[in-house]
Formats: sequence, structure tokens, C-alpha cells
Amino acid sequence: MAESTPGPASEPTSEPKTAGARDGPLPINLALQGGGSHGAFTWGVIERVFDEPGLQVESITGTSAGAMNAVLAAYGHLLGGPAGVKTVLETFWRSISDAARFSPIQRTPWNVATGNWSLDGSPGYWFFDIFSRLFSPYEVNPGNLNPLRDILEASIDFERLKDSPIKLFINATNVRTGLPRVFRNAELSADVILASSCLPLMHQAIEIEGDPYWDGGFSGNPLMTPLVHECRARDILLVQINPIERPGVPRTAREILDRLNEISFNSSLKKELRGIAMFQRLIAAGENLGDIGWADDWASARIHRVTTPMMVELGASSKLNAEWAFLSMLRQEGHERTAAFLEKHADDLGVRSSYDISTLLHTLLEQG
Repeated sequence: MAESTPGPASEPTSEPKTAGARDGPLPINLALQGGGSHGAFTWGVIERVFDEPGLQVESITGTSAGAMNAVLAAYGHLLGGPAGVKTVLETFWRSISDAARFSPIQRTPWNVATGNWSLDGSPGYWFFDIFSRLFSPYEVNPGNLNPLRDILEASIDFERLKDSPIKLFINATNVRTGLPRVFRNAELSADVILASSCLPLMHQAIEIEGDPYWDGGFSGNPLMTPLVHECRARDILLVQINPIERPGVPRTAREILDRLNEISFNSSLKKELRGIAMFQRLIAAGENLGDIGWADDWASARIHRVTTPMMVELGASSKLNAEWAFLSMLRQEGHERTAAFLEKHADDLGVRSSYDISTLLHTLLEQG
């Protein structure tokens, strides 16, 4: 992937639309996927959304890097509105980049010269990848040291998040049961965020209240259910950074494992979106679902999505690339893709879904 920033997804009109053509700001929910340093794209999306006067974020659900962005956005908003969101997010991502500056996992000079953000050619990356498959984090890091803990604790006063008007839903996967657990504002801590982003080959499970937890992506990336059942806002903006579709057939062992992870980390999201699509189709067909008390919640959800084709072009190894130039490029891409979304779908917000999730039912119906 060359070191360039693609333009927005659609051409702006002479008079850009906004989401403000209604009585007061429209309450919306954000659903943020995880994906390592690719979460810097979400950083850009968040900044643009909070800058939009016609939108008001009611709640955020997030997993892994999405969980970090979620708590940072809510904390920044609590401190100083949209300006506070920008300050807190930029400070955090700058700290991530600074901490990675002396890591042995760096791009090769050739990749730097050719503008390739991938770490596939990095000897440090290959050593780490092989090493992590031979030895567990319990063997190589018995003290479970994680520099991300210090960055999180320096960036966020978790006690103050209890006072945030933005509802937070952070997902982690219970290792014992395999089920998701959703942590809300009053339960949040650095441990919860580390649990939501705990890749089991890299870090020891995070123990919370006697139970071990791994990355929330295994059970919900992100988990949509709390937004549907517990929030007044019916519009959900999904920020998707893990490609659902990828052309070609993976052939190398590395490519196969990367694609397996993408499919695994998208599977729970696709199931929830299918559930919403199914309820909406049944109600549209005149079915009486009155006996299912929560059916209306699912059926009334309006789904929107911001993503970028850049994620298909970027290799999975670039999720560990924390160079400031890379993070800044992804942030700018998030700004531009969100601006393009608002330009194209301002009239859909508060009215109808702009992401056609009914297509997720086609394969099931064709097989039935």
C-alpha cells in the first residue's frame, strides 16, 4: 500500500449536506470494530462525527481497539466536548506511536522506500510471529507486563467515566464459557480495556472478578445487542475495519491464518446483522411478532456503515505498525470517508438504513 491518502468515497456536491436538517441534533449510536493500529481510521471517524452539529452520540459499543477509541471519546467529550475528544484521542495515539518507536518490529528500509506499510518483511515481525506460536505469553512474560496499561491509565480517569452522558458497552470474551461479557460505564477500568484487546498468543488472559478474559472480537466485534435494547437512538453507525470480503484465495500459511482471523472476527457481527434483517423482513411481510417483546427493538434499528477499501489493500501485519505517519494517514482517511458518508446519506439518518443488511440473508435463503 503506497504512502498516499485516497480521496473521499464520493464526489461532493456544490452545497455539502449535513445531518442537521431536523429539529435538534439526531441521537446516534456508534459501533466500533477492533483491529490494532487500523483503529486509527476509527479515530478519524469519531472526530468527524463529534464535529457534526446535527449529530449527538448517545452510546458507543466497542471491542479491542474499538473499545479504546470508545472510552477515549467518551472521556474526551466529558472533559471538553468535541475539542476534548480530539485532544484525548490524539494524545493517546501519539503515546502509542512513541512507545513503539524503539520496537524491533519495524518496516524494512525497502518497504519504507517503496511506501509499503506492511511489516511482512520485518525480521523482528517474523521472529515474533514464530516465537508466539512456540511459546505462550505465560512462559515468555510471566509478570504479564503490558505497556498499554500505563498509557491507558495516563490517558483516562476511569472513575470519571461513571459521570459520562455517553453510554459505553465494552465487550470481552470469557475464556471459561466462551460467551461475551459487556462492561458498562461504572465497571470500566484499564483491566477491562486490556481484556477486550487481549490476543491470547500475545498476552496472558486478564482476570476480572475471578474469570479470565480474551479479546472481545471472538464473541462480538463489536457487540450490537446493547445498542439495540438499551438505547433510545435507533440509528447505529458501524465503523468497520475488518474486511468482510477479500478477493482471491489465500495461499501462504500467513495469508491463510490472516483470512481465518478476519472471518472469525466478523462472524458474530454478521449474525447480529442477519438477526436485525430477519426481524425487519418479517415485520415488513406483516408477521405479528407481538409475543416477542424485543422484536420491535431489532426491527426498528437503522444501520449505517463507514468503511474504506484501504483495509483490503493493507496487510494484516500492518495492524502492528504504529508509525505516526501511518496512524495519521488512517486518521485522515477516517475523516474523508465520514465526510463522504454524511454527504451521501444525510437524508437517510433518522429515516432509514443506508447499509443494506438484507443482502446478508441471501445466502441463507438460497440454501434453505
